[in-house]
Amino acid sequence: MKKYNPGNLFLLHLIVFIWGFTGIIGKLIETDSDILVWWRMMIASISIGLFVYLTGKIKKSLLFRAHKYSLIGLVIAAHWITFFEAIKVSNVSVTLACLSASSLFTALLEPLFFKRRVSGMEIFLGSLVIAGLGLIFSFETEYKLGIVLALSSAFFASLFTVANGVMIKNDNPYRISLVEMMAGVIGIGIWLAFKGKFDMRIIRIPAMDWFWIGILGTICTAFAFVVGVKVMETLTPFTVSLTINLEPVYGIILAFFIFGSSEKMSWGFYVGAVLILGSLYINALVRKGRLKTFLFKKG
Repeated sequence: MKKYNPGNLFLLHLIVFIWGFTGIIGKLIETDSDILVWWRMMIASISIGLFVYLTGKIKKSLLFRAHKYSLIGLVIAAHWITFFEAIKVSNVSVTLACLSASSLFTALLEPLFFKRRVSGMEIFLGSLVIAGLGLIFSFETEYKLGIVLALSSAFFASLFTVANGVMIKNDNPYRISLVEMMAGVIGIGIWLAFKGKFDMRIIRIPAMDWFWIGILGTICTAFAFVVGVKVMETLTPFTVSLTINLEPVYGIILAFFIFGSSEKMSWGFYVGAVLILGSLYINALVRKGRLKTFLFKKG
């Protein structure tokens, strides 16, 4: 690892803030979720493609393991579509809180992919997440469809994260991401054609939607990915994982200030959100081995 650079910590928080802002953009865009994600992945493919072409980051053929990366790309597409659809039928706060449940799905999926046992701590943290989700479900009954979609999005997010964790060990992250984005474009294109939507509707998009989609594809996707890889050169995985847990916090605070009363939730929602976010924080400490030190330190 290279020498610590405090500027990279700022960049990491900037990226997490950008990811939190993604939910805000989803609320502002009127375009259908599947068309929105098709353009997001199209713009991201072009942006990452130009970056790797100019920097020479990719050495192997794009066809190498393309079938595996393509499947992951379709999962990413499903994650984003269900994410934006959840925002459209509920709101940003509900969606981001439920999306945090991806930690529970990761705890269940990681042992399958990495061939290890499920730990007692993971079961405990998973129970905290379930309790938090139960509170949100019981108090925010008008958003049940949004909660189901957000949980589906959380599962897809966990699935592609764990799968990429396996793939990244033997390949270039830039090439993996480029193939995944391209596969998503093709997969959603086929889906739109099947639904009879691959026509002029795909370009008849409100002017402000074009602006936000451009921000989404370049800054929130391509830029955030490239910079995210860069900061890992000097920051530890623990610092990165702990900081990423702030994404729903940033997003919920932003949503409250931007959308006002439509994002104001019941006390049960906030208790549930705290349980979920608290489990993420504890999980980060456990993975680094710092929880035991924190609990039993001398003095």
